[in-house]
Amino acid sequence: MRSDVPKVLHPLCGRPIIGWAIAAARGAGAGRVVVVDGPERALADALPADVEVAIQEQPNGTGDAVRCAARLIGAGDTVLVLYGDVPLITAEAITALAQAHEESGDAATMATMELEDPTGYGRVVRSSDGGVERVVETKTPGDATPEEEAIREVNTGIYAFAGGDLLEALTALTSDNAQGELYLPDVLPHLRAAGRPIGAHVVTDATLTLGVNNRVDLATVRRLAQERIHRAHGLAGVTIVDPASTLIDAGVEIGRETVVEPGTFLRGATRIGERCEVGPLSTLIDTAVGDDTRIVHSYLDGAQIGSGVSVGPFAYLRPQAHLHDRAKAGTFVEIKNSEVGEGTKVPHLSYIGDADIGPGTNVGAGTITANYDGASKHRTTIGAGVRVSVHTSLVAPVTLGDGSYTGAGSVITDDVPPDALGIARERQRNVEGYAERAPRKER
Repeated sequence: MRSDVPKVLHPLCGRPIIGWAIAAARGAGAGRVVVVDGPERALADALPADVEVAIQEQPNGTGDAVRCAARLIGAGDTVLVLYGDVPLITAEAITALAQAHEESGDAATMATMELEDPTGYGRVVRSSDGGVERVVETKTPGDATPEEEAIREVNTGIYAFAGGDLLEALTALTSDNAQGELYLPDVLPHLRAAGRPIGAHVVTDATLTLGVNNRVDLATVRRLAQERIHRAHGLAGVTIVDPASTLIDAGVEIGRETVVEPGTFLRGATRIGERCEVGPLSTLIDTAVGDDTRIVHSYLDGAQIGSGVSVGPFAYLRPQAHLHDRAKAGTFVEIKNSEVGEGTKVPHLSYIGDADIGPGTNVGAGTITANYDGASKHRTTIGAGVRVSVHTSLVAPVTLGDGSYTGAGSVITDDVPPDALGIARERQRNVEGYAERAPRKER
């Protein structure tokens, strides 16, 4: 990957690469999920709390990695082994493998596939009875014969084992290969020598087992993952106008009858209700949106939006911006850490920060809450049914009572009582004949 970030922690549609395999295992009903990490525990902060960790002290191959988790394997368990860098495996595919394994009674069942170009994959060598005899690695010259390299059936790296048989075979592994490592597929000949049959479960969709070894691979997998996400939303009743220009993370929830316009990015834990219109050219990150809301040409990060709300164009809603039902944040409006009451409108060209605004209020163009005094943030409180006139600066902490007004161009530094008019500006003075006395420049 040419990166300081561990490969399996590179992001893929809203979760790290390894998170996809974990989610698939959980979806398949795994009783416990174990991740093999290195001694630096580089994956620790990215793993869910209920995932168990086994430590591989040295990078000594896949067989050694599984052996490091042996203490967490029960003899009576069905054990599935997945690669952390194969993110497109699905819960359905894992379930099918587990069922095929348990129904067969085999000691091990490996998921295989047939490829036109099997370069780089371990080849599956079958016995005369159709079972799996062994897997031959081909990553290093000398690991396989030309006849073995010609085999098109390959090992996906995904296995189901009977726990007791796996534990016994792991103890017999040796590093007698070109890389001097312990290969997990080498347990198969030991199982066969002990009279335990090895089965194969063919995976017909090769995309499910695509691995990520570089950023080109990651781009390929991301495209396929995004197509899968779009398809799921489309089948659930969401219209995605132009999937090619739309990015939706795996954890995003969208209600039916919602339309996602081109150029829209939905990220993180974003949740959107029914019958909404989102986009074009909008980004929502970790934002909750109610039903029947319209968001156009805007950027929302950590916001909470009610139902029937209008946002944009060109609005910026920052963390803890909460717009209640039927509120409006219009053109070139920025809101952060504020409550905007039901039916309240902030139509255009305003900054609302650290404020609490009641229902039914109208905030005129160019209104600013001056919430920072250079040392601390302070809150502004605007009551219900208030009419804040254009170009008003509210110097926090300050309160506008219910039903109050401000005069255009005012700088309000003191509280305004309910139903009162607050005006804080110099009276206009006209200078007669000024144009005759003013210096003029030649045009």
